[in-house]
Amino acid sequence: MTDESATYRTVESAATARFVVQGSEFIGHVRPVESVEGAESFVESVETEYDDATHNVPAYRVRADTEGLLREYSSDDGEPTGSAGKPALNVLTQRDLENVAVVVTRYYGGTNLGVGGLVRAYSRAVKDAVDAAGVVEERPHERLSITLEYDDSGTVRGILESEGLEFEAEYTADVGFVVRVPVADAAALRDRIQSATSGRAAIERV
Repeated sequence: MTDESATYRTVESAATARFVVQGSEFIGHVRPVESVEGAESFVESVETEYDDATHNVPAYRVRADTEGLLREYSSDDGEPTGSAGKPALNVLTQRDLENVAVVVTRYYGGTNLGVGGLVRAYSRAVKDAVDAAGVVEERPHERLSITLEYDDSGTVRGILESEGLEFEAEYTADVGFVVRVPVADAAALRDRIQSATSGRAAIERV
């Protein structure tokens, strides 16, 4: 188990950085994520937006669950083995960043850079994007799905707002809230909501 009150280093926001090396354009994309699914969704969105690029090289480091399992992934996406994905991931490791995903987009410029040149370029793209995003200390968070009837929705919304928590609300046949809460505070929030609704709220991790 990880220490639920411990902090970790991640990027503050999404950011991009671009430069040109011997005619090849490199674009580093980075963003904070909270799950492997979030990381893979970000990678897919970049691949879709830049589907005309020669390469879209992904890497991510995600603390996958509250048990503390760290998932690391990278791919060279057609570049020579070890010249792209691993250097991108190494930057995240060296800077001790978690819950962060990167994609480096390359538009080939006609000149081969060699393995050494590629390693330097992909590393720089991630470094520049991380610098642009900024690094912050974060507490581990999880997401809770809260489903309840309309009669209880005002009470629960008031609790979430009083705690200063980020949440999304959906009003259909029932009312649903999806709440982002520090892992260390999740049990107390569950108890408070269940007490306020006399146990009528259905609460699940998502």
